[in-house]
Amino acid sequence: MKQTKQKKKPTRQPDQNRSSRGAKITGSGNKGRAKPSETRGKARPQGKYQNKTKPAKILDPVAANPKTGERINKFLARCGLCSRREADRWVEAGRVTVNSEISKEPGLLIQPRDIVCVDGKPVSVQESFTYILYNKPMGQLCTRRDDKGRALIYDTLEVAPNVQSVGRLDMDTEGLLLLTDDGALTRALTHPGAKLPREYRVRVGGQVSMETLEKLRRGGFDIGDGDKSDSWEVTVNSETRGHTWLTVIITRGRYREVRRTLETVGHAVRRLIRTRFGPIRLEEGMPRGSYRTLNRAEVRKLLDRTNMDL
Repeated sequence: MKQTKQKKKPTRQPDQNRSSRGAKITGSGNKGRAKPSETRGKARPQGKYQNKTKPAKILDPVAANPKTGERINKFLARCGLCSRREADRWVEAGRVTVNSEISKEPGLLIQPRDIVCVDGKPVSVQESFTYILYNKPMGQLCTRRDDKGRALIYDTLEVAPNVQSVGRLDMDTEGLLLLTDDGALTRALTHPGAKLPREYRVRVGGQVSMETLEKLRRGGFDIGDGDKSDSWEVTVNSETRGHTWLTVIITRGRYREVRRTLETVGHAVRRLIRTRFGPIRLEEGMPRGSYRTLNRAEVRKLLDRTNMDL
């Protein structure tokens, strides 16, 4: 006895899917159903993956949380116009408008859709950054202003106002200084947790004993202002009757750390030259007071050191 195949009962399609096939639906099977044109504008049937009690989430981040955003001084700094401190002064002076309204609130949060103008001209966040290696000479300050009229690194460097030094070298220290307008990289490189090695060549008065070298390598002694010395990598390069050249590697770069530490162990610093900052070295023969742009490979090394993307 032959078995007859049972025809599968067609699955009922949602109204939206049927509407696209409306031209093919004819005959008695279409009785009692709304025509495709009649279903337009009606609410979509609830499926099993839809939440029937909670409203749909708002996908627009600005509308969802108006308190998120970026502080106006940080936004202006990322536009490549000035530093954050200078941006605060511009805001207070009424030079900045947000959506055609003057804002004097330094804590104002800028949203993605806001139109920001400085002196009536629209501004936008910069897409590329500047990375500079400067061989700083002795006698210059790493600051934009000095009330005493002393020499500044920016008297020599022709850079945008928001290009700042990555950390600082004091007035009497020379050598490698990095500058950039990449604020995120600057914070990553100078954060104490990064433990980025900084290498110096140091000339000190007198001869350094083995006991003193071991003390410097061990660290942990008081260097003033409530600070304890870190453990250093120290090697002796050369000695004469009057002085000693050392190579010192530190990992934090606190205020005048090298000078304070060596003076504590009885050796005044006569000359201090930074020769390396992280993976970047000061090449031999680079004239003091000269600068150059870091190449792509050098920038990549810095970003890799801080786990950032190019």
